[in-house]
Order: sequence, then structure tokens, then C-alpha cells
Amino acid sequence: MITITVNDETLNVDEQITVERLLETRGFPDKGIAVALDATVLPRSQWDRALADGARVEVVTAVQGG
Repeated sequence: MITITVNDETLNVDEQITVERLLETRGFPDKGIAVALDATVLPRSQWDRALADGARVEVVTAVQGG
């Protein structure tokens, strides 16, 4: 197990978890989100990357409206 932070929430997760799998298990939508890993925006093409112990993930959901 490793410890990561997702949107300021500390989680213990499997050491093989990828960004994509993390998003799935946390219930984030498939579209309309942006992900930053350790303060760097992570392109969707790199969401298959495994997370390291201590990683900080920020997920932002796009919202429409005025």
C-alpha cells in the first residue's frame, strides 16, 4: 500500500494503481475533468501512469453555466 492525496484527502491505495483506475474507483466522470499530478497537468494519454507513494493528485471537474 502507498499513501497519496486526492483533492486534499489522504488515501491508502494499492501500489500498482494508475491515475485512470484511481479516477474510476473514486467515481469521477470519464469526460470533463482535468488532472494534475504533483502540481503538473497530466495529459489523458498519461493516465495509465502508476502513482508513487506521496503523490498529490488534483482533479478538477468542468462546470458549465454563467
